[in-house]
Amino acid sequence: MFAGKTVLLIIGGGIAAYKSLDLIRRLKERGAAVRVVMTAAAQHFVTPLAAGALAHGRVFTELFDREAEQDIGHIRLSREADLLIVAPATADLMAKMAHGLADDLASAVLLASNRPILVAPAMNPLMWANPATSRNVGQLRADGIHFVGPNEGAMAERGEAGAGRMAEPLEIVAAAQALLAPSVPGPLAGRHVLVTSGPTHEPIDPVRYIANRSSGKQGHAIAAAAAKAGARVTLVSGPVNLPDPVGVTVHHVETARQMQAAVDGALPADAAIFAAAVADWRVASEAGEKMKKDGGALPALALTENPDILAGVAQRTEGRPRLVVGFAAETQNVVAYATAKRARKGCDWIVANDVSAQSGIEGGVMGGDRNAVHLISAEGVEPWPVASKTQVAERLVARIAAFLGSETSS
Repeated sequence: MFAGKTVLLIIGGGIAAYKSLDLIRRLKERGAAVRVVMTAAAQHFVTPLAAGALAHGRVFTELFDREAEQDIGHIRLSREADLLIVAPATADLMAKMAHGLADDLASAVLLASNRPILVAPAMNPLMWANPATSRNVGQLRADGIHFVGPNEGAMAERGEAGAGRMAEPLEIVAAAQALLAPSVPGPLAGRHVLVTSGPTHEPIDPVRYIANRSSGKQGHAIAAAAAKAGARVTLVSGPVNLPDPVGVTVHHVETARQMQAAVDGALPADAAIFAAAVADWRVASEAGEKMKKDGGALPALALTENPDILAGVAQRTEGRPRLVVGFAAETQNVVAYATAKRARKGCDWIVANDVSAQSGIEGGVMGGDRNAVHLISAEGVEPWPVASKTQVAERLVARIAAFLGSETSS
């Protein structure tokens, strides 16, 4: 899959640098020629000797290398590669990229490149969540830099966990493959697909909220499958512990009202798939301070309805997507309730799934990796077999592509 391709791997200075050695091996296994640049900090974690032995070539470490810079080596390194991968990408290295700094070989190569760049961030969760890092990431995305990860998990620091783990080597390889894939138009090329995913969190007070068990795995898989099919994809995601799909524009939101605003801002679209499990209610009046126990008296929470995002888009008289797909997570009478929901909301299709403990899916649908759904449309009810959420997404996207293709041809 990488035959004839050259990948320039830039290894940043973090404990995750040890994974970069396996990444080199995985890329080589798939036919890539791998050249390696290491920052000074990276050499505290892995050695140029180890990286060079796996890459079968010299490792570049110095900007002012007398031999390499005789022919402007940092320019040559950037231009001779088909793809640049930064793994691990530290907060410091991403800050340099975002601000155009070039005070070492790695940053100079990145600044001089006109090739696709794939970044795999790795850092402490507080560093990843820091506003400065968020601004830098936003700038890099706006500049066309591609991201894979970071993932959620335990950190090297004792007792710390959260978003900040570098994506696994095979995840990075898959993202690199997607960027280097031949530019054959997919069945959704030229289409704009809008997807919602995950739960919403409706605050009760500054520390409590109303939510549900949605993991976002199905919605994110649909967004990834649509992008793979060539669509321009906008994903509006509630709070999830998942990396953003490669090649997808993502808007992160917390509440139903924020999701509604992001959806309205993303329209028009050719197809809209509402896989998010939006909270039906929110508290009528959010407390400004943490609610305290008061002699054992229970607080009275008055609830109000959240906006119905699916119905609002499905029932539009102007700017309605040609295809509107809703999801129905039910625990009983799955097909009957989902069929009624389709009629009530005014959407074209409903994807119904049984999220009860009796679904027969090990680990359950919500939070699990498998799903069994029924596709409900004006033509009737179509049961699909149990499959991975990725397979369900690919099948749904194929049906969407066929629908939009038939609409165009007719």
